[in-house]
Amino acid sequence: MLPTDTVILTDLDGTLLDARSYSWAEAAPALAEIARRRIPLIFCTSKTRAEVEYLRRKIGNSDPFITENGGGIFIPHGYFPQHIGGATRIGKYHCIALGRPYREIVSAFEEIAAVSGTQAVGFHQMSAREIAQNTNLPLRLAELARQRDFDEPFFLAGNDEAAATKFVALARARGLEVTRGGRFWHLHAGSDKGRAVRILLELFHSPSRLRRRGLHTIALGDAANDLPMLAAVTHPVLLPRPDGCYDPDVLRKLPHIEPAPAPGPRGWNAVVLRLLGVRDAGG
Repeated sequence: MLPTDTVILTDLDGTLLDARSYSWAEAAPALAEIARRRIPLIFCTSKTRAEVEYLRRKIGNSDPFITENGGGIFIPHGYFPQHIGGATRIGKYHCIALGRPYREIVSAFEEIAAVSGTQAVGFHQMSAREIAQNTNLPLRLAELARQRDFDEPFFLAGNDEAAATKFVALARARGLEVTRGGRFWHLHAGSDKGRAVRILLELFHSPSRLRRRGLHTIALGDAANDLPMLAAVTHPVLLPRPDGCYDPDVLRKLPHIEPAPAPGPRGWNAVVLRLLGVRDAGG
């Protein structure tokens, strides 16, 4: 059972959200219990600020969040009483930017694609309708996915592993990183889910509105790009893919990780309720 001094972090696609429908309905009991206990729930995702803001409004979440695979940390004004070093004011948030600006990433993407000769297609080259077709997102949410700050999702035609290896090598030679998510590759620089999580958790550890000494941290994810986040907490949880298989890279690198019993929001709900000491009425 989780202690009261708890922070929960979660990936979204394939974790809290169903990989196909993007629904969180099956996680509603756990979300309600988290809200009742006022446990901070931190979204740590590849999604953009605009996408996360939309989801937070729908779910009723008001906690800080991490976007674009650790590119940015967004903290609502007044959430912490202490000064937040290195943050800039963006709208109603203090933003700690870890990733390089999106325009720089797009420029580098185009150079690497041209030099490598790979058939790489980035989000900036796709219309909202094309993104919707490739992600199964509603058109209005695909529009939000294009409003990027730090990283460029892309796909490689034909899933050519040799082309991917070449693209990654050229990116790293330029000081950039490439990570692979559930649907797309991501090109970025400085973005790091683990670093973002550690920075944010330090703010929780510091004298804050929580006023806590010891902090129990859990994180839930489903893919290798969640590994830095999962490694940064005291209780990592790995959800299986829709086919029921677990990401082998995560299992190999974090052998102590707890496997969830089912994919997506159903497994998320079961694990969180169990950790909270609540019996899952849905079985």
